[in-house]
Amino acid sequence: MARERSVLRVGNASGFYGDRFAAVREMLTGGPLDVLTGDYLAELTMLILARDRLKDPSLGYARTFLRQMEECLGLAQERGVRIVVNAGGLNPALLAAELRNLAQRQGLAVAVAHVEGDDLLPRRSELGFPEGLLAANAYLGGFGVAACLAAGAEVVVTGRVTDAALVAGPAIAHFGWTAADLDALAGAVVAGHVLECGAQATGGNYAFFREHDVTRPGFPIAELHADGSSVITKHPGTGGAVTAGTVTAQLLYETGGARYLGPDVTARLDTVRLAEEGPDRVRIDGVRGEAPPPTLKVGLNRLGGHRNEVVFVLTGLDIEAKADLVRRQFLDALPPAARPAELRWTLARTDHPDAGTEEAASALLRLTARDPDQAKVGRELGKAAVELGLAGYPGFHLTAPPGPGAPYGVFAAAYVDAKAVEHTAVLPDGRRIAVPPAPVTSRPANASEAPKLPDAPSAGPTRRAPLGLVAGARSGDKGGDANLGVWARSEAGWRWLAHTLTVDKLRELLPETADLPVTRHLLPNLRAVNFTLTGLLGEGVAAQHRFDPQAKALGEWLRSRHLDIPEALL
Repeated sequence: MARERSVLRVGNASGFYGDRFAAVREMLTGGPLDVLTGDYLAELTMLILARDRLKDPSLGYARTFLRQMEECLGLAQERGVRIVVNAGGLNPALLAAELRNLAQRQGLAVAVAHVEGDDLLPRRSELGFPEGLLAANAYLGGFGVAACLAAGAEVVVTGRVTDAALVAGPAIAHFGWTAADLDALAGAVVAGHVLECGAQATGGNYAFFREHDVTRPGFPIAELHADGSSVITKHPGTGGAVTAGTVTAQLLYETGGARYLGPDVTARLDTVRLAEEGPDRVRIDGVRGEAPPPTLKVGLNRLGGHRNEVVFVLTGLDIEAKADLVRRQFLDALPPAARPAELRWTLARTDHPDAGTEEAASALLRLTARDPDQAKVGRELGKAAVELGLAGYPGFHLTAPPGPGAPYGVFAAAYVDAKAVEHTAVLPDGRRIAVPPAPVTSRPANASEAPKLPDAPSAGPTRRAPLGLVAGARSGDKGGDANLGVWARSEAGWRWLAHTLTVDKLRELLPETADLPVTRHLLPNLRAVNFTLTGLLGEGVAAQHRFDPQAKALGEWLRSRHLDIPEALL
């Protein structure tokens, strides 16, 4: 079936390793597509794959994708849909070989290519990375993917590319863009960022979820045009919704200020314009691009030590006194020489007065222990907790017996000269093409270029109410930092939000952030403020620094907080 060259339809079928397995088939059969992408990698995923590779050098890729292709490789070829995924993880060459073997077993002639060069672990000493790393991967751009597609690849497997490169690469190949087409590249990067987390763009994890049927949201599609503009949509008849709100929420997810840095282009998020064209159709245009930075981000993963957790259940009266008794008794029972390097106590007051069930009358006191030595978070720790059983607070019990402790990982970001990375496209016929870095680069402009505040709202009566009645939020993690985007639903709401939700007000509403560096960015086109909360997540998700280690619900906590809101907005 001939398709219009002026529009490239790119869909997504995975936002993480473990996303809906059936989504690949659903996207291939739900309507026309030119390219189907899948994002399988995250900071935590790279650590998981690195540990897989330690146990077995033949692993290191997302095995789920290979199973999906067992079902759908022939279907994709039959429908003329090219597949572009980062499921190669730490071993894209091996996954590409496995796909060729799969195609041969199924009697298919499928052109498979892959992109490599992101794995910098063998060069850790040369590049000055610390010892003890399990993985070190540069975030590559979309031109390697484009080279593979231009050579006729029907399936392209990558390792660690930027999430948006999975969409930008096909657009580069389809429209023939060069590194000089900065605005078009920036538009594709923005569309790629909207698609990368799958159903988050179609109503998943959406602040105003009660306004739509999000029982089973469909996966998103970007209709890309030669100028880099796009329309975000989904297959007809699938669940969820595509609205300016759902797209705004995803644009704010895990981004920071106006400049969204990437290896191919720096996309100006403050130039993004959104317009609803009709049901489940949101146009993105106006995106401006600038030269990318001269460096590439590198994700470094290492083992940080071992951790364990014990959760005490405190029921009924005197919760604070019971918690204090546990702490004193536990420290007294644990010999000083056996104490872990870090002991962290957190009391979650989940109890309700005069509760109708025992569970509703109970609070949880969580003890988290960390130490380089597994023995210090293992048997002695569990023994000290269990031995309090008949000598502790009334109603003593644990949610589960203490385990032996487990290793945890640490993520950090480093930066290397883009010229030092050997970005390589390995074509279906085995030829290897070097992909050059961006020919023109630029250091990010001074962050002090803050946009002007909108006019202050007029004074009027206010009412104490939750922020979430008038504002949406989306939050997530970037290493040890948390990102928190908040947007208003009207111009009047934006004027109030921009003047009210300052850094000081955020620290007041979220006391956990009181002593942390917090940066606020204004994005007037999106009627949004975006915060970076430095250090909230400690050493990253794998370190399990807090009970919500990826800050996924941080935005919903903020929306539940009460403040004085103009009655005109309520």
